[in-house]
Amino acid sequence: MAIPFFKEMRIGGYLLKQKLLGRKRYPLVLMLEPLFRCNLACVGCGKIDYPDAILNRRMTAQECWDAADECGAPMVAIPGGEPLIHKEIGEIVRGLVARKKFVSLCTNALLLEKKLDLFEPSPYLFFSVHLDGLKEHHDKAVSQQGVFDRAVSAIKAAKARGFTVNVNATIFDGHPAEEIAKFLDLTVELGVGVSMSPGYAYERAPDQEHFLNRTKTKKLFRDVFAMGKGKKWNFMHSGLFLDFLAGNQEYECTPWGMPARNIFGWQKPCYLLGEGYAKTFKELMDTTDWETYGTGKYEKCADCMAHCGYEPTAATAALNNPIKAMWVSLRGIRTSGPMVPEIDMSKQRPAQYIFSAEVQKRLSEIRKDEAEAAQAKAARKASTAA
Repeated sequence: MAIPFFKEMRIGGYLLKQKLLGRKRYPLVLMLEPLFRCNLACVGCGKIDYPDAILNRRMTAQECWDAADECGAPMVAIPGGEPLIHKEIGEIVRGLVARKKFVSLCTNALLLEKKLDLFEPSPYLFFSVHLDGLKEHHDKAVSQQGVFDRAVSAIKAAKARGFTVNVNATIFDGHPAEEIAKFLDLTVELGVGVSMSPGYAYERAPDQEHFLNRTKTKKLFRDVFAMGKGKKWNFMHSGLFLDFLAGNQEYECTPWGMPARNIFGWQKPCYLLGEGYAKTFKELMDTTDWETYGTGKYEKCADCMAHCGYEPTAATAALNNPIKAMWVSLRGIRTSGPMVPEIDMSKQRPAQYIFSAEVQKRLSEIRKDEAEAAQAKAARKASTAA
């Protein structure tokens, strides 16, 4: 649970400011997706199932900076797709760091060693390398052999250049607790922090059989944490979020805590669940019917315990009850005894499936923009010829 002190103080100060201002809803981390294109096709991913016309789209550096300014969150996570594919990624990161945003650049690391010269070490920049487990497990998860070895090599190269590196692991059903514990031991050997989150059940993911339900998630994480007693696993999470994963805290999701901005706009209602888009951050906050989303409220949210929804909840809980947060930090995660009651699912509204309609809408907008650009180009050419 060793979050860097400098970062912890800055974010803590931001949270305290929001509390003093009496703000009910505010962002903690901007999830910035400047592209959807990826150089892997992981079976549990539901973020890259788009036609080429959409996968070829990019946010400009200015659009990325404007999103960070508009949102105001102290931290920016850059997932994807694979961000290192973006030709302006170095410029994007430099602009965010200049704004004193903590930047977590998420990458599968296939291009990381090649692209290191684009970046400079900074207390505001963190590489977050995707590793879902040890070699055999990770390569199977990403559907390509050799990715684990390349990722580990890139981690070592980045650390040798003075960069801060963490790893992020998505946990699925069927991953034995013993293997997860061995993976966490490896992160200690590599000298990196680690974030872990149960995989969200994307409706378009190729593999629909290995998403954890909430009961399995809590049991699995209890088993893992029990094996970590006395070890120095460096989790990049708050203690209360880890306690939540182990079934010891009863939290509701905070979907606005990590708002998502991508090539389509501001995604409603959260990074994981796309059900429409807003043109501005203010529109996202003002027009999203937040009360209709979350576990127990909406079928698509039923099994979600992902960090992007619950880490902001845990952060607020720590601010409201610092003594509890300190106690959990001191005693460690409880791995036995009764769990908190599960959220009632009997009144959740049924899922709506609108992905295909949204894709067609975006494709129509792209074709319209391209047609208008072609007409404007033709007009300029005709004017020049005249």
